Amino acid sequence: MELKLIKTKKQYEAYLCWIDAMFDKKVKPNTTEGNKVDIALLLIKQYEDAHYPIPMPNPIDAIRIKMDEIGLKNKDLVGKFGSKGYVSALLNKRKPLTLELAKRFH
Repeated sequence: MELKLIKTKKQYEAYLCWIDAMFDKKVKPNTTEGNKVDIALLLIKQYEDAHYPIPMPNPIDAIRIKMDEIGLKNKDLVGKFGSKGYVSALLNKRKPLTLELAKRFH
């Protein structure tokens, strides 16, 4: 396969099929074919970044999801992160998430 910039969806799909075939062949890294696979993956990533961008998640939404996963309620954060009103305002995006609070949530 001749490697060049991916400009169309058809080219993109052809590259994906070719990469699948190379993975099935178990191409070794640091070989001629392995280097072509590396370059093709970079070209695919560049196309995907341009045509299928993934927006950055909102940190408060990420915190809420994690709280749901581990079963925490707003009241569980009171005292550790501030008063009941402050925690509520923070999680409802009425107060900004500071760097210090982000580190503590992490």
